[in-house]
Amino acid sequence: MNAAPMEFVEPFAGGAIVSLTVAFENLAQHVTMVELDESVSAVWQVILEGDAENLADKISTFVMTSENLDAELNIKPVTRQRLAFQTILRNRVNHGGILAPGSGKLKYGENGKGVLSRWYPQTLRQRILDIMKVRERISFINGDGFDVLRKMAHRADAVFFIDPPYTAGGKKAGSRLYRHYEIDHDALFHLAASLVGDFLMTYDNAHELHTLAEKYGFDTEVVAMKNTHHAEMTELLIGRNLDWARCRR
Repeated sequence: MNAAPMEFVEPFAGGAIVSLTVAFENLAQHVTMVELDESVSAVWQVILEGDAENLADKISTFVMTSENLDAELNIKPVTRQRLAFQTILRNRVNHGGILAPGSGKLKYGENGKGVLSRWYPQTLRQRILDIMKVRERISFINGDGFDVLRKMAHRADAVFFIDPPYTAGGKKAGSRLYRHYEIDHDALFHLAASLVGDFLMTYDNAHELHTLAEKYGFDTEVVAMKNTHHAEMTELLIGRNLDWARCRR
């Protein structure tokens, strides 16, 4: 595809690094991010639609100690602004940044720094301010990615990046990492097959996914990657034609 697509859609956005990269690099005229999780959604709603500067300032002035952290997280968030702030705190201090119920905060962390291991307030503040500069080209939907895919399936001017929770083939990563992890993978493949626009799906390299891809006539390519612990793994790309991925090897 030579010209930038009219619309880039990420139906399972999460941290939305791909959507943000597309927006920053002008790889599409408009970006639509979708997320079901209310806590994660609060972050994007504040940054993209609310008082992002206030959130950035609150992060940069928060004195991170175990005592201050516990005091903040013990407050019931009755505003979206506070929920967004608490979600960012949890992402920074929990093991692996995991927000799912049951995830615990760091005790030792990197070099014994505990909750300070991944707390870079000025970097986070600048990131929020940078996103503000492109937010007029980003729309956010707090909703079901399946519903958004169905509504946009007819659009030939849209491309879709589909990165669902990895729970196919008996994998447990999705259930450990996400609050909303139950996915009908066959239904998702069926929906992808109905998309008029192009798409790229990313999954664990599990046998079940190869079988589903073959069932729907999709192309696959296995690529190397590293997880958060820097262990080498493989991931499965799925699309209609992945010759571009093979050409880059």
